[in-house]
Amino acid sequence: MSGHSKWATTKHKKAAIDAKRGKLFARLVKNIEVAARTGGGDPAGNPTLYDAIQKARKNSVPSDNIDRAVKRGSGAEAGGADWETIMYEGYGPGGVAVLVECLTDNRNRAAADVRVAFTRNNGSLADPGSVSYLFTRKGVIEVPKADGVDEDTIFMTVLDAGAEEVTDEGEKFEVISEATDLVKVRSALVDAGIEYDSAEASFVPATKVELDLEGVQKIMKLIDALEDSDDVQNIYSNFTASDEVLAQFQDAE
Repeated sequence: MSGHSKWATTKHKKAAIDAKRGKLFARLVKNIEVAARTGGGDPAGNPTLYDAIQKARKNSVPSDNIDRAVKRGSGAEAGGADWETIMYEGYGPGGVAVLVECLTDNRNRAAADVRVAFTRNNGSLADPGSVSYLFTRKGVIEVPKADGVDEDTIFMTVLDAGAEEVTDEGEKFEVISEATDLVKVRSALVDAGIEYDSAEASFVPATKVELDLEGVQKIMKLIDALEDSDDVQNIYSNFTASDEVLAQFQDAE
């Protein structure tokens, strides 16, 4: 799940539940396998693989799982699946735009899972291009809040590397750049000794739809249904909500 507003933090907390952890591990391992297949098994020469491994480690994926995924993806070990990336577009409750990125070895199964999730949760699938134009591919780095690390410090650190903005997302800062500048921005943070949780190319909405508590509950129900599919890798949405509404949502969980 990806979001780029404070609701992302809410979902990260939910993802820590043991029942979800297995699916999270599977998605992170799949990312590693695909990155290794696409750009080779050496993280030093494959920035996408490097970032996929770092994200997996931050989420406590065992080292053995990471190593095997690299070997499967690079062909050093048998068993790698022929993963295919498919993007679905749709609208959720309240007219919220939703992009669903699947990484699957069964296109028909993925399509059926996504269609059912939308249909059963007051959403609808849309034609290709009817939703994606609302999003832009960007580099997104999440930096946890820590002593001595504030918004201005981060921005001055990454400005010359190509960062466009730094936003306060509650428990962490989000650094946005062009996708092509992601590695340079991430390297600038590392050189300055600033820890980061994840760095990846993502889809960021140009405009956001603000929802009330009922709206958040409905869209989160759709997102949960989509995340139940093993084929769904990432979900991008253009909804946001106030801190007060998100607090009410968390209290109701």
